[in-house]
Amino acid sequence: MTARLADIAAQAGVSEATVSRVLNGKPGVSAATRQSVLAALDLLGYERPVRLRQRSAGLVGLITPELENPIFPALAQVIGQALTRQGYTPVLATQTPGGSTEDELTEMLVDRGVAGIIFVSGLHADTTADMERYERLRAQGVPFVLVDGFSPEVRAPFISPDDRAAMRLAVTHLVSLGHTRIGLALGPKRFVPVQRKIEGFVRTVRDQLGLAAADIEVRLVQHSLYTLEGGQAAASALLDRGCTAVVCASDMMALGAVRAARQRGLEVPDDVSVVGFDDSVLIAFTDPPLTTVRKPVPAMGQAAVRTLLEEIAGTPAPQSEFVFMPELVVRGSTASAPTGPNRPQDVENAQ
Repeated sequence: MTARLADIAAQAGVSEATVSRVLNGKPGVSAATRQSVLAALDLLGYERPVRLRQRSAGLVGLITPELENPIFPALAQVIGQALTRQGYTPVLATQTPGGSTEDELTEMLVDRGVAGIIFVSGLHADTTADMERYERLRAQGVPFVLVDGFSPEVRAPFISPDDRAAMRLAVTHLVSLGHTRIGLALGPKRFVPVQRKIEGFVRTVRDQLGLAAADIEVRLVQHSLYTLEGGQAAASALLDRGCTAVVCASDMMALGAVRAARQRGLEVPDDVSVVGFDDSVLIAFTDPPLTTVRKPVPAMGQAAVRTLLEEIAGTPAPQSEFVFMPELVVRGSTASAPTGPNRPQDVENAQ
C-alpha cells in the first residue's frame, strides 16, 4: 500500500498524505487536486476504491482507429486538451488489427464508469454495420458523440467535415490548372465519408468538365485502402487510365500516389498533380510539399467535446449532424496540366 501511495503521489504531484485523504474520501482537498489523484490512479492502472467510483464522472472515453494515420493522433490531441481544460480525464482506446474491437473497447470504458464516449471513424461510418449497438449504449445511459460518419438510424450528435465540399475544392483547383483527366483514390465504398466524397467528386467533374456521371465513377474513381500502399495501388490504376491529376481521400494515400508516379519516371507536379485530404502533421514538409484539403480538426474536436459535455449535463444538443467546412491548402504537389509526349494519357493512347 505504501509503495502504491508513493507511485500515485509522484504521478499526481502531491503528497502521500493528500493521496490518502482522497482515497479515504476525507475533506480538505481541492476539486482540482482530487481530480489529479483520480487521474493518476487511472493512468497507473489502479482500481478506484468503490466509494470513489461514482465520482468517476471525470473520465471520458475516446475510441479511435489505428494511430498510424497522423490525423487520428491530431484529433485525439485536440479532444484530449479540450476535455482536460474542462476538468475531465480522457481515456484513449485504440483499435488495432487483430486487437480489441470497438464493442470490446466500449464495454471496457463503460465498466470503468466513463461519463461519456467520443467515437472517431467508428462503425457508425460503416453502412454495413449493425447500428443497434449504439441504441444499446444509449439504453445504458451513456452519452456519446460520433465523429466522421453518419447514420440516420442512430439518435446522437454527429460531427463531420463536409466531404462533398472537400472534393469540390480539390477538383475546382485542378480544373483551374488545366487538368481534364482527374482521378479519385479512396477507401472502401461501404464507408459514409467515401460515398460523400464520390458524390462531391462526380458532381463537380460533371459540372465543370461535362463528363457523364456513370463514366466518371467507372473510369475515374478507384477504391483501395487508407494506407500509403493503398494510395500507391489506386493511383497506379488511375495513371493507367490517363489521369494527369489524382485526388486522394487521405494524405497517406497521397504520399502513395506520389510514389506511384515516381516509379513510372513521372515527376510530381510537372507530369502528375496530387492532392491529399486531412493536412496531417508534417505534410507541409514532404517532397514536394503536399497540396491538400485541410480537415477542420480543431473546430471538430472542440465541437465534439462541447456537444458531449452538454449531453452529460443533461442539456443535449439536437441529435443531428454538425458539418464543418474544409479548406484547400495549395502547396507544391499541384501544377498546370502537362503538355507534350510524357502526358499519362498519351502513354495510354499509345498502347
